[in-house]
Amino acid sequence: MTGATGGLREFGDGPLSRAAATVHILLVVELLLLVSTLPGLAVLVLLDRDSSNLPLVAAAALPLGPAVSAALHTLRHQRPDLTDLRPAATFLRAYRANLAGVLRVWAPTLLWLAVIAVNLANLPAAAAVPGWWAVPLVVVGAGVILVGVNALVIVSLFTFRTRDVLRLAVYYVARKPGVTVGNVALLAAVAGVTAVFSEAVLALLAALLVLALLRIGDPMIDEIRAEFTA
Repeated sequence: MTGATGGLREFGDGPLSRAAATVHILLVVELLLLVSTLPGLAVLVLLDRDSSNLPLVAAAALPLGPAVSAALHTLRHQRPDLTDLRPAATFLRAYRANLAGVLRVWAPTLLWLAVIAVNLANLPAAAAVPGWWAVPLVVVGAGVILVGVNALVIVSLFTFRTRDVLRLAVYYVARKPGVTVGNVALLAAVAGVTAVFSEAVLALLAALLVLALLRIGDPMIDEIRAEFTA
């Protein structure tokens, strides 16, 4: 096919082909996200929304970290080219390669959040603890979430030591306020969908949410690539 400039356009380079390839990649990633998080998702859907179940919620969310990590890697590195579409292979390869590193940052994040959530839920029953103690708990919890999200993105796309991943994650919360605000907005949307509908509806939007997380994090990703990699 000949382009407007007279050059030859390869099959799969046109906008329609690229759009079709992008849709295909998103659908495959969505299916793999659902399959890889199905056990935890089933537990979350069946659990009553009671504070006593918070530790179980954290345990059920454990498979989410490696799955989102593999999806981030796939969406970042899979070219939208109809002649070279292998999102499933990229996802599975990234899942295996990043599993240990992701769990080293994801499991502590969930543990911290579970402890904070349990304390907040039981605060009214603790007569010796003043009510204002909820404020620092919420602030710490928000910090843990934002650092955890940054760490998940970084460990998915780069090969750093765990302590360096955490240092960069903390650093970029303040270094890139646009990324931080974007993550807050995305997390608020996730919380809203979960509260109004259910975790099942959220799961059906998983690939789009991961894509949004990737796009929000682009400034941080690009700077890390430029400043901290050869």
